[in-house]
Amino acid sequence: MMNINPPNNFPAPWANAWGEDAYGYWQSFEIIDPKQGKEVQQIMRWIPDGVFKMGSPEDEAERIASEEKQHEVVIKQGFWLADTACTQELWQMVMGKNPSHFDDNEQNPVENISWHDSQAFIKKANQFLGEYFLRLPSEAEWEYSCRAGTTTPFSTGETITTEQANFNGNYPYETKKAPVEKGQFREKTMPVVSFSPNPWGLYQMHGNVWEWCYDVFQKDYATVNEPGDASSERVLRGGCWIDDARNLRSAFRGAYTPDFRSVGGIGLRLAGGFDPQAP
Repeated sequence: MMNINPPNNFPAPWANAWGEDAYGYWQSFEIIDPKQGKEVQQIMRWIPDGVFKMGSPEDEAERIASEEKQHEVVIKQGFWLADTACTQELWQMVMGKNPSHFDDNEQNPVENISWHDSQAFIKKANQFLGEYFLRLPSEAEWEYSCRAGTTTPFSTGETITTEQANFNGNYPYETKKAPVEKGQFREKTMPVVSFSPNPWGLYQMHGNVWEWCYDVFQKDYATVNEPGDASSERVLRGGCWIDDARNLRSAFRGAYTPDFRSVGGIGLRLAGGFDPQAP
């Protein structure tokens, strides 16, 4: 268990359930559709403030040196982060339709959404919850949470396998430290709780679908307080089911314009707790 104090105002007024377990503090919200007589719950995990090294060390295999310069980052405020990517079930409950390509299971992550779509979803979801400020995580928050106290290329260690994440196992991450054989290529997304969580209780931060972050992409790590213009590329993190293992590294950075949609490839993970753009 992380050695942390309870967050302020815990449990929050919006929480329908809460507690503390081996990963730390958690609470959940639910969205209810009285017309369907259905409710959907999302667990949010408390991510405490802290300091970490963002980016990759110079000896990390297959790093992109121009975009992954290692530097110390201070997370000044703790925040809440969804333990899973947003499911198709939750998205459809809020938005009334499912844009996803791999729609055989409502517990698969929602995908085929743009950054603008994610903002529309968050705005509408917040209307269901009232005072709770749902948002996208910043890029720094995302990597901090993905690493969960680790300093290796993956939260799983020096390498990652297809028993630990959903990616193209024909292209494993091999280093002198951790040679690994080829693995499975599932060719689709999987339900959001399909593998063991990372040390902070977060599922599939590596692979399955890319996840939008709030930030504008810049090689020198723009902060969440640099909103950019309407066409500025937004950060993507985590890699996806079709990617080589190297793209799943904690430090790997992707980006697309905010109107871009990838069929089967891009989703989101909700954060909350405070407004990162506030002074």
